[in-house]
Amino acid sequence: MEEFRRAYSRLCKESGTEPQETVLQQLHQLPQGRLDLATQSLTVDTCRALGRLLQKESLLTELILSDCMLSEEGATLLLQGLCVNTVVRFLDLKGNNLRAAGAEALAKLLRQNKSIQSLTLEWNNLGTWDEAFATFCGALAANGALRQLDLRNNQINHKGAEELALALKSNASLQQLEQAMDHNQDRQTVFRESQARAQVLSKEVRHLREEKSKQFLDLMETIDRQREEMARSSKASAARVGQLQEALNERHSIINSLKAKLQMTEAALALSEQKAQDLGELLATTEQEQRSVVQRQAKEHRLEQQEAAERESKLLRDLSAANEKNLLLRNQVDELERKVKSQQEQLFLTKTELTNTTAELKMRAIQAEERLELEKNRSRQSLEDAEHLRFKEVEHMTRHLEDSERAMQERVQRLEAARLSLEEELSRVKAVALSERSQAEEELIKAKNQVRLEEQQHQAHLEEKLRLLAQARDEAQSTCLQQKQMVADAQVRASQLGLQVESLRRRLEELQQELSNKDQEKVAEVTRVRLELQEQNGRLQAELTAQEALKEKVAALERQLKVIASDHREALLDRESENASLREKLRLKEAEIARIRDEEAQRASFLQNAVLAYVQGSPLRTLSPQK
Repeated sequence: MEEFRRAYSRLCKESGTEPQETVLQQLHQLPQGRLDLATQSLTVDTCRALGRLLQKESLLTELILSDCMLSEEGATLLLQGLCVNTVVRFLDLKGNNLRAAGAEALAKLLRQNKSIQSLTLEWNNLGTWDEAFATFCGALAANGALRQLDLRNNQINHKGAEELALALKSNASLQQLEQAMDHNQDRQTVFRESQARAQVLSKEVRHLREEKSKQFLDLMETIDRQREEMARSSKASAARVGQLQEALNERHSIINSLKAKLQMTEAALALSEQKAQDLGELLATTEQEQRSVVQRQAKEHRLEQQEAAERESKLLRDLSAANEKNLLLRNQVDELERKVKSQQEQLFLTKTELTNTTAELKMRAIQAEERLELEKNRSRQSLEDAEHLRFKEVEHMTRHLEDSERAMQERVQRLEAARLSLEEELSRVKAVALSERSQAEEELIKAKNQVRLEEQQHQAHLEEKLRLLAQARDEAQSTCLQQKQMVADAQVRASQLGLQVESLRRRLEELQQELSNKDQEKVAEVTRVRLELQEQNGRLQAELTAQEALKEKVAALERQLKVIASDHREALLDRESENASLREKLRLKEAEIARIRDEEAQRASFLQNAVLAYVQGSPLRTLSPQK
């Protein structure tokens, strides 16, 4: 059983439920081969787990589930598990209130299981549902393994008994139920014998009674005649009372019918009033909802118009600002392009002048070369400084140009300052070059020989200087190209904004069109509702008119009913007085009949004493009747 207990716990955990503690305790205490869960309230999950275990269990031979309060689903799950079980011999399902589903599950068990020999089904409700019990009986007829079956207290009616009898004809293995039928046959035989004896005894008693009646026949003739007279008088009285009672019942039936009609009329009137009140409330509620819907829609329409106007104004402002920025950027780009062109022209002029100066400076003297070398060093340092500064400015521009237009303007201003510094440096170089040219012209003759020797070196330095200037020009051109690209991007964004504004305008027009359509639909709906309400009001007025007519009829009927009730009350009083007088007469008659009965009883006793004295041979005693 420990293995069975562990398997039960595992199946409960796999299904996501906790095992019942009471069931675990019972499983821990049960002997080998026997599972007794009597009086344990088993849940559906526990029944499902036990059904799955019983499909594979090979050690249990007895299963006791009496008074377990099994539900229909739980019993079905357990019996499904037993259908494929081959070792259980004894099954007790006493007191589980099994009904239609239980009977069908038991039928399936009897058809499929070939090992159960004893089945206890006492104190269930299998016979309440005829079709389900017929299915059970059909399965019982086909079963060949069951030896003992207990069906006591299962609400089996005559139809269920017929089905059970037909099943027993086909079943050849059941023994315990057949023995009970033999016992019933013996009891039936004993009952018939006792009934026959009772009939013989009753015949003897009737014979004795007939003899006694013959002895007192003469005495009873007088009593019978008196009784006949009393019966005739009482019959006449009863007929009179019956007639009065019939008349009274007719009046009661008329009154009840009138009351029923009055109640039906009042109920119809109350229903019509309630219906009119409900329709009035519905009309008021509909009008209130209509007003609230119209106000809410008007408010939403105004809010949507305000939001659309605000969005349109905002988009127009954004568009104008973008256009202004675009125009400003375009102007700045044009200005930069003009400045670059002027710089290129100046560079070209400078290059031409430098070429000429190169040709003229070939004849410089050693003193001019030393000064020129110093000047070149100073110029190279200034150019490197300018190039470094320009490189920093370009990096700063490329880093902050996409974030804001203000940074772009600052970078443009820095480039403009760099350009101005370059122009100042070039002008300064030109001035120095002119001064050196004037000095060189004076010392040209002296420096020709030395200039020829250092011509190649000087020309290389000048080419290096030209290369640096060309590199600076290329960087300025790339900066201008980047600015042009930014301007183009700004133009694209401006065009996109324009398209968005246009789409928003179209959307606004569509929304306005939809709002107008909705307003028209609302107006049509309001008109239709008003017409329907007017029609309902007309119908209600007609119903109210009909109700007023009904009220008048009801009032007339009530007046008639009052008149009839007063007449009936007077008739009842008369009948009651007549009944009282008849009852008094009847009482007097009964008293007289009682007196006559007493006299007749005394006479019969006297006569009996005389007959006994005559039979015994004793002299008759003179007895005088008491008066």
